[in-house]
Amino acid sequence: MINYFTIINTGGSTLIEVINLTKQYGQHKAIDNISFTVEKGEILGFLGPNGAGKSTTMNIITGYISATEGTVKVDGYDILEQPEEVKKRIGYLPELPPLYMEMTVEEYLKFVCHIKKVKPQKQKEVLGKVMNAVKITDMRKRLIKNLSKGYRQRVGLAQAMIGEPQVLILDEPTVGLDPKQIIEIRNVIKSLGKDHTIILSSHILSEVSAVCDRVLIINKGKIVAIDTPENLAKRLSQSNKMLLRIKASKDKALNIVKGVKSVKTAEITGSREPNTIDIVVEGKEGLDIREDLFYAFKSTDYPILMMKSLDLTLEEIFLQVTTQEQAIDHESISISEENDAQHEETDGQQREDGEDVSNN
Repeated sequence: MINYFTIINTGGSTLIEVINLTKQYGQHKAIDNISFTVEKGEILGFLGPNGAGKSTTMNIITGYISATEGTVKVDGYDILEQPEEVKKRIGYLPELPPLYMEMTVEEYLKFVCHIKKVKPQKQKEVLGKVMNAVKITDMRKRLIKNLSKGYRQRVGLAQAMIGEPQVLILDEPTVGLDPKQIIEIRNVIKSLGKDHTIILSSHILSEVSAVCDRVLIINKGKIVAIDTPENLAKRLSQSNKMLLRIKASKDKALNIVKGVKSVKTAEITGSREPNTIDIVVEGKEGLDIREDLFYAFKSTDYPILMMKSLDLTLEEIFLQVTTQEQAIDHESISISEENDAQHEETDGQQREDGEDVSNN
């Protein structure tokens, strides 16, 4: 099995430890022996197809459901042995925010303060701080049922922040929002990352790439990749590709590129500017082709107007690691089916031989 599992030390101290975590429902393993850590001040993006185990893992970390095996530690406290201490340190926004529609924003947040045992004399200060952080101060007297979905998500974020938790766990915080609301919530999350450690689950890959320090990709209950988006792109890319824009004719530019020894392939992709040509250049394995390309054109009258690395996008990374895992599973199934067929053939032959002996 191809393994892209890597723990990156961000330089901070570990705040969350997920240790050999398994959750089983009957014969089905929603998550299967996963382990990872999250550092203080880090924003970790949680990615995976539907049913991959993202929400299950988040629910176990929050203490909402228990694990079949393994455990979680938050700030050194074990979720099984000291659940209250763990829950004090976590603010949770589920995919559907737990809102009471007939309450005003302020009434609801006061209710949450009461649940989280915020001292009455501190409630005004706490409410002012969280409402300002998510920019809903002007909505404090509005009924929640009259708010847009984007503002309801902000109220959900505010309730997660009450109690000054060290960790915020956000499950699909932008699901169902329009593009403008997504950008607004994304900016709020980035600002919250200055004072909190965040685990963010999302299907919007560009959002994770823009907001998160690291990405964890889970598929069929197993971690298939964990690293920074940049490092994943470098490690998963099987080639060294550059996009060049040359101020020259197609034939002249292509001849110069093909004359560079470190170049493996070169392909014209069109022209985006007058009197220029765009070429995708692939270098030979393990070679950095940038300097060679620069010096090849330096001695000509054809300047390089653009040289851009073509790293994998997060979408391509996601598809690559999940597709490979599925291919491995299909291969295993095929092997298993072939073995079963061989056993059936052998058993059938033995039965036939037995019948022949008995007949004789």
